[in-house]
Amino acid sequence: MSVKEMIEQQLEEQFDEVVEWRRYLHQHPELSYQESETAKFIEAKLRSFGYEDIRTGLGGHGLTATLQGGEPGPTVALRADFDALAIIDEKEVPYRSKNPGVMHACGHDGHTSALLGTAKALIDYKDHLKGTLVFLFQPAEEIPPGGAQAMIKDGALDGVDYIYGAHLDSAVPVGQVALGEGFRMAAVDKFQITIKGVGGHGAAPHKAIDPIVVGSDVVSALQKIISRRINPLDSALITLGVFQSGNAFNVIPDTAKLEGTVRSFDPDVRQKVKKQIHNIVEHVTEAFEAGHEIDYLHGYPALYNNVEETRRLETLFSETFGEDNVVELPTGMGAEDFSYYLQERPGSFFKVGSQNEDEATHYAHHHPRFDIDERALLNIEKAFVTIIDSILGLEGGKS
Repeated sequence: MSVKEMIEQQLEEQFDEVVEWRRYLHQHPELSYQESETAKFIEAKLRSFGYEDIRTGLGGHGLTATLQGGEPGPTVALRADFDALAIIDEKEVPYRSKNPGVMHACGHDGHTSALLGTAKALIDYKDHLKGTLVFLFQPAEEIPPGGAQAMIKDGALDGVDYIYGAHLDSAVPVGQVALGEGFRMAAVDKFQITIKGVGGHGAAPHKAIDPIVVGSDVVSALQKIISRRINPLDSALITLGVFQSGNAFNVIPDTAKLEGTVRSFDPDVRQKVKKQIHNIVEHVTEAFEAGHEIDYLHGYPALYNNVEETRRLETLFSETFGEDNVVELPTGMGAEDFSYYLQERPGSFFKVGSQNEDEATHYAHHHPRFDIDERALLNIEKAFVTIIDSILGLEGGKS
């Protein structure tokens, strides 16, 4: 039996324990930037496995654990995120969230448990590695500016040559892995616009400056940026998710607040959309003699999977999971701060199917009834071990 096969056998044997960790984390979710207890849980597990080279407090509550191989070689980082969302858990399951209004609705509890399981299985085989492993546990993926950039600033990638990340996907059947080279996820920006009018009586609109009317024209004009100012061959979108103003049917309010998001891939397109938003808001409000403020937040950059590394994974995963189970990862307008790591180091971000025949596993990410087929955790672990075996040579090192 090869070393890789022995590790995979251990992964099978500890599967129930990994599921137990995942369910514990699911019951005790913490919001982005507040994950102190989750970080303590991760650190305690790592130390119980025998890890000593642990760095904590990276980018807030982030931490890394390093496993030095028996011989020199490259350094590979594997990343999992561990923050939750402000969503009420509506599932009727024993492991339902015990933190009201907070839920692991995107699978981060699974990512963390699978990476912990990988770390536990690998430590007894460290002398077989030709190189070094870094297990990177990241907070605050869900809310920009996010945890990845802060962890990088705190040195989480120091000495790292390659980085890989996995994400559960409820749209992909369990047993399948989705890969794609190049741009796969969009850059995300957030904007807030405040329209400053002059309030008054609803029966005398000529004596007021109605921020609702001005805001309505702003919304209408913003929707024309993509269709008339951006090359049709480039991908971008603008979505308005908030329009708040007033609280009485017969009163013209003073202000209106608009909030929205911009998604794009090309950096030039990203800047052009931002400029157009400022131009439109400035000139529409000026035309109605209203004032305005714009708060524009640059979020995560577009996620670009290294071509060579993604093709490497496609070959490796075809052997591990079967060629028919390696599928195309569609390019979408969702965002991920793993993109920051890929700007710094070659690597790839892939998705692991978590859907089965049970409708409970079909809910979209961020849905209050989101759940997974927990066999997907084992597939994340096997994917990570496959990568490690390819780059760090499990059959090499000291025996």
